[in-house]
Amino acid sequence: MSTYEGTYRGTRGRDTFPVRTAGGTDSREDDREDGQEHGPCFGHGLVLGKFYPPHAGHHHLVRSAAARCRRLTVLVCASSAESVPLAERVAWMRAVHPEEHIEVVGAMDDVPVDYSDPAVWDAHMAVFRAAVPDRVDAVFTSEAYGAELGRRFGAVAVTVDAGRTAYPVSGTAVREDPAGCWPHLAAPVRAALARRVVVVGAESTGTTTMARALAAHYRARGGVWAPTQWVPEYGRRFSVEKYERLRAARPDAGFGEVTWESADFELIAERQSAQEDAAAGAGSPVLFCDTDALATAIWHERYLGARSPAVEAVAARGRQHLWLLTDHTGVPFEDDGLRDGEHLRAWMTDRFRTELTRRALPHLLLTGPHEERLRTAVAAVDELLARGWHFADPLPERG
Repeated sequence: MSTYEGTYRGTRGRDTFPVRTAGGTDSREDDREDGQEHGPCFGHGLVLGKFYPPHAGHHHLVRSAAARCRRLTVLVCASSAESVPLAERVAWMRAVHPEEHIEVVGAMDDVPVDYSDPAVWDAHMAVFRAAVPDRVDAVFTSEAYGAELGRRFGAVAVTVDAGRTAYPVSGTAVREDPAGCWPHLAAPVRAALARRVVVVGAESTGTTTMARALAAHYRARGGVWAPTQWVPEYGRRFSVEKYERLRAARPDAGFGEVTWESADFELIAERQSAQEDAAAGAGSPVLFCDTDALATAIWHERYLGARSPAVEAVAARGRQHLWLLTDHTGVPFEDDGLRDGEHLRAWMTDRFRTELTRRALPHLLLTGPHEERLRTAVAAVDELLARGWHFADPLPERG
């Protein structure tokens, strides 16, 4: 069951509040503007849904309920037929709604959906009550079944924006076209869905130039692509700072005298990944990265002569979708004082290609002058985006 198949706070609208009376329950239109209530109306409120994935309509529903309850439980229900894990959806909702009086819990619910069958309702209620055993004073929904849900909980049924006028989006629409619904998605969902393209390569082969150029190309398309970002290489910043500390103690020291430890690369990998996640949550449906944690693992081999399980564990958590390997051939080597030397570039190019192939990761070698490389990269990224996103269908609804 979904409470809002319908995005973020901002549009004001009118909500319908069913009110207990001596004769039962009636509905009244509330004139209060969203977020302007004069204190909570209920003790314990409940919002439940699939949140598959959560969008701004869901968050509007939760915020509307939270403003009217001293305590609110958000119940995320997932079925085994769906392709986004329950734990991930719960994490998304907790990230967007961290308020102390909001508790987000999850439950697996593989019961068929049939609003006309009392036995099916009983089965769903067993799942709901097991997940939310405390008394519920009000249930908040945007669905026609809200009244029955409230009756079965012995609670007031509050309808919020049933016409989807505040946020005209649905879970179905998001699943069918995430890019088209991008403005309605919160940062955690964007970070999970953004297509991440990593530019890797040996030193002085144009990785930064390519990542920056790709981001500019997609930003120029406008619309949802306007906030396209690229993530700079954290390892370079770390190297500069490490070298500066050495020169503060020994002004005549060269970069080759900098000493490295495994912990340095672990830190670089973690920071690189954190920067990547933050940019993915703030940007467009595609993100470009100047290196990643996998590249950091290869640089660990280069400097310390061995693999690092810790760095590779960070790399394994990545959500990257395509790697663009910049060939060293035909690219002049520019020594900026922080690079190993031209003689290592062929070895590094081969090492990247070998590792990407060994891991069966989708990758493409960029060759030729910059303009040719950019055209090749754009074509590969467009092909990636054209493949779209694939969500398994939820359980069908009847009744």
